[in-house]
Amino acid sequence: MSDGEVETPVEAPAPAVGEPLDLMSALQMVLKKSMACHSLLRGLHEVARTIEKGEAQLVVLAQDCDNGDYVKLVEGLCKEKSISLLKVPKKEQLGEWCGLCKIDEEGNPTKIVKCSCAAIRDYGEETEGLAVLMEHLKSA
Repeated sequence: MSDGEVETPVEAPAPAVGEPLDLMSALQMVLKKSMACHSLLRGLHEVARTIEKGEAQLVVLAQDCDNGDYVKLVEGLCKEKSISLLKVPKKEQLGEWCGLCKIDEEGNPTKIVKCSCAAIRDYGEETEGLAVLMEHLKSA
């Protein structure tokens, strides 16, 4: 990193007061909170190890993952250990939500690193996004 660059987590645009959260913005909020308490794991090796230990509470997988074996492994481990699995449309989006990017002066993400899967070990503090996410997981 050069002297002027500061790596900061991606800020989610907050929904208007009273506006209900959709699933993806709720997931983004939960990922941000778990990243703040150092409980967000990214990448196949970290995610598989956490699932096998039984420490993962939620696994997020990108739908556009180009390796079929990768998807089968993560889905199989989640099913075996009864861990909730959510899918997001793009791995660039998941990488941005997991903090794998730089933020420029205007607050826009740049140099986004793709992330095909992530796991949450601890949700962090209770938020509205966590409540929406839990409600979705119960109904699924």
